[in-house]
Amino acid sequence: MPVSVVTGANKGVGFGIVRSLCKTVGGTVILTSRNEERGVAAVQSLQAEGLNPVFEQLDICSDDSISKFCETIKSKYGGIDILCNNAGIAYKNASTAPLLEKAEVTCATNLLATIKITKSLLPLMNQSGRICQVASMAGTLNWSFPDLNNPVRKLLLDPALTEEGLLDIYNKYIEAVKQDDYSVFKRDSAYSISKCFLIAHTRILGREMKDNPGKVILNCCCPGYVDTDMTSHKGNLTIDQGAVTPVLVCTLPEGAGSGQFYREEKLYDWEHAKFM
Repeated sequence: MPVSVVTGANKGVGFGIVRSLCKTVGGTVILTSRNEERGVAAVQSLQAEGLNPVFEQLDICSDDSISKFCETIKSKYGGIDILCNNAGIAYKNASTAPLLEKAEVTCATNLLATIKITKSLLPLMNQSGRICQVASMAGTLNWSFPDLNNPVRKLLLDPALTEEGLLDIYNKYIEAVKQDDYSVFKRDSAYSISKCFLIAHTRILGREMKDNPGKVILNCCCPGYVDTDMTSHKGNLTIDQGAVTPVLVCTLPEGAGSGQFYREEKLYDWEHAKFM
């Protein structure tokens, strides 16, 4: 029976993804959240619908929590078949938090912690596993770096970009915010930048996956503009509608390829900057 893991799933899109995986994939669907009380309540809510997810505590920003979670996966479940990296944060537009705080905290979760949990769980992925990184249209290059001549845009498009190179760009971004220098990066753009870097990292890992045909397939997606706390409930999609594309990416057929970006169940054409 398949084992699925969804991070940050006690509410919002993650909750919808768990519900959908329970209905369509079955097996063991693990709902994770950093807050145990909220996670347990979310599982109980789905159980009241006749579904049967299980809860495991996971704070992707905590090395100790990641280590304990990986040990739990080994001892209780033996491995996983689907990993949906849904956990993420975004400051509200009205937030008065310092820009440096926004940049560091947002990227710490949406980029660095997501990289860490992915790399930690990769060795526990079963044959033909699937990984979905929940990104955003705000993270696409045309949104984050609309100037075609932007040097960072060109670097992110470089097919030879490595994780080390990406993290170097990330460090330059943090330094630019510290220096109040927005000649290359847009001001107050922590969320879009973090998702742009996540998409870039998906492409980097995707190239590595291509060397292992028939094994793990890893892609990212935008769930759409969903009615959640993150969007201040302004989104036009329900959480179940927002779950559709992530679940599609979690269940792509063999040979689908890795390192790609999906939205509204469509594949994004990087070369022509449009959906196919």
